[in-house]
Amino acid sequence: MSKSDEQIQKDVLAELKYEPSVRASDIGVEVKDGIVTLAGHVDSYAEKWHAEDAAQRVSGVKGIAVEIYVKLPGDFKRTDAEVARAVKNTLEWNIFVPDDPVKVMVEDGWVTLTGTVPWEYQRRLAATSIRYLAGVTGVSNQIVIKPNPTAAAVKSEIEDSLKRRAIQDANAIKVEVHGHEVTLSGKVHSFAEKNLIHHAVWNSPGVLKIIDNIIV
Repeated sequence: MSKSDEQIQKDVLAELKYEPSVRASDIGVEVKDGIVTLAGHVDSYAEKWHAEDAAQRVSGVKGIAVEIYVKLPGDFKRTDAEVARAVKNTLEWNIFVPDDPVKVMVEDGWVTLTGTVPWEYQRRLAATSIRYLAGVTGVSNQIVIKPNPTAAAVKSEIEDSLKRRAIQDANAIKVEVHGHEVTLSGKVHSFAEKNLIHHAVWNSPGVLKIIDNIIV
């Protein structure tokens, strides 16, 4: 049975109160047809991100409209040049993110990342690592994955990963690749096995999206 808008609103408000990184009193919640609107002002981009993440965790939510604005306290205000330097320094210190291919642009505290990296985890880490910097009001991650994966390479990664754990059902998994998108289908015995397959696919260079049609 689907949740009513009133129940979703109560659940989102409860989840916001449960999230220690968010001051629930800063954020208003409205729900219509399962679409949640978050509104208000927060002191940091990190708090805004955690509020969005909390709302996404609630079952029954079909979509989220974010009208939260970051209003930095005086102690956390930085010039765009200072924010850009802090972002570049953070990326340089992150051993998992290649700094040179990633370009940084800052406007009114909003950071836009561009460039190319070979791995999806590097793309995600670049944005994650700057989320908590003082002066950041938002992040647009426009970094792209450089190489295109091949079905053979992804299939090989899955097979090798499963064999290392003495699981022999790799052939039961069908892999289709379209650009940076990988579609998986077939049957597995457990969610642990399914997660293992996901891990193997994300470890294949160039994968940007997984469409999971695997049945447990």
